[in-house]
Amino acid sequence: MGNPKLTVGLTYGGKSGEHEVSLQTAFAVMNAFDYDKYEIVPFYITKQGLWKVGKTLSAPFGRIEELKLADAPEDMGTALNAVFSGLSGGEKAVDVMFPLLHGTHGEDGTIQGLFEMANIPYVGAGVLASAAGMDKVVMKKLFAEAGLDQCLYCYFSVSAWKRQGYELITNVEDKLGYPVFVKPANLGSSVGISKAVDKESLIKAVEFAFKYDTKVIIEEFVDARELEVSVLGNDEPEASVPGEIVSSGEYYDYAAKYIDGKSQMLIPAPVDCEVADHLRESAITAFRAIEGSGITRADFFMRRSDGKILINEVNTMPGFTPFSMYPLLWRETGLSYKALLDRMIELALERYEFKQSLKYDNEQ
Repeated sequence: MGNPKLTVGLTYGGKSGEHEVSLQTAFAVMNAFDYDKYEIVPFYITKQGLWKVGKTLSAPFGRIEELKLADAPEDMGTALNAVFSGLSGGEKAVDVMFPLLHGTHGEDGTIQGLFEMANIPYVGAGVLASAAGMDKVVMKKLFAEAGLDQCLYCYFSVSAWKRQGYELITNVEDKLGYPVFVKPANLGSSVGISKAVDKESLIKAVEFAFKYDTKVIIEEFVDARELEVSVLGNDEPEASVPGEIVSSGEYYDYAAKYIDGKSQMLIPAPVDCEVADHLRESAITAFRAIEGSGITRADFFMRRSDGKILINEVNTMPGFTPFSMYPLLWRETGLSYKALLDRMIELALERYEFKQSLKYDNEQ
């Protein structure tokens, strides 16, 4: 008789500025799983991009440091064999992959493409949605096409910056004024973000952002409340109640999110019913704009001057740390942490089964 439990490949770490955030997420998820239903195979990716595969677990690790699989060899061959074993006629090492990688080389469609090639189900957004959800410029273009209101922005590549930096700075000043926020186009968790208040700090912020990416986006300052909505589903997505972030800092940066723990999360957000409904509808519109599946968190600004709702961005693999909004919003909506994980895996298998029914040859 076969194993009645589903074997889940938990993939975390990664070659990203959000490596440590990924470890926090993986540890929280691992401790929330129902081990009567699942067993876990840990896949740890080092900061250098090397893979380690641990032994199958029937209980979570006791300490977050154990996630680094110190006793496991850095053996890419073993890791790839575990992922691709089903393609060679062997027994599948895992039933579904659960990527908990934040930022580049994980949340951007790359590892999703690997799982697609391995013909294995995986949790979360597909290749296209992951890539679009990571690139803030592409994302904003899709939002505009979908009719979502958003703040003003400029963007440029590192090569353009080297060629015509003065003209680009002048354009930012003319179009956006000060202050502005400068961000790497492809990164999350507020890594690499700076606030610029004049030309000198703008140049410094751009140079800092280019340490993390080859493309930078610069956004106008919006005096606003920060509101978030969790989305769950495939073709028929559902939206949670909205929540509000009240940052411990001047803005919701990396320290406010993951280190000091002092930022407030107001769940549900103190907004009237019409605003809440508008936020939920807009979150689903944003989800569909990037062709999302599985999960997404949509982040909004509510401008203080007139109450206008502006889409900021979406996150296709939001965090599951003790400070994370995504699971807390669903808990308030009526879905527990364990039930949420179950549903995410169900959605992954549902999407996989549908894709298996598609034809890939030229038969008439």
